[in-house]
Amino acid sequence: MQPGLVQKLSPNMKGAQRRQLRGLAHALKPIVQVGHGGVTETLVNQLETALYDHELVKVKVLNNYDGDLEDVAIALTEATQSACVQQIGHILLFYKANPDKPVIELEG
Repeated sequence: MQPGLVQKLSPNMKGAQRRQLRGLAHALKPIVQVGHGGVTETLVNQLETALYDHELVKVKVLNNYDGDLEDVAIALTEATQSACVQQIGHILLFYKANPDKPVIELEG
């Protein structure tokens, strides 16, 4: 993933907020997986549901996915209108506040 892409995919978020979310996500396990089929409507719906329920979701891009990790991050960010907070290896971290009952309160 190119340097600065995470900041580009979460432009309204401050560095301290990204740090806070990374800390909260440390113990989380990936609950959404991108396989050889790539980003599909079903996958987007699964991530939307997970974001609504948890606000902070790890997505694992499996080794059998032939495409570019950067394309996955961009597609999922745009499709879910969320923020891509972090990318480590094949793990992407997405955040989207719950519109009805937000649980995570971002600093600053």
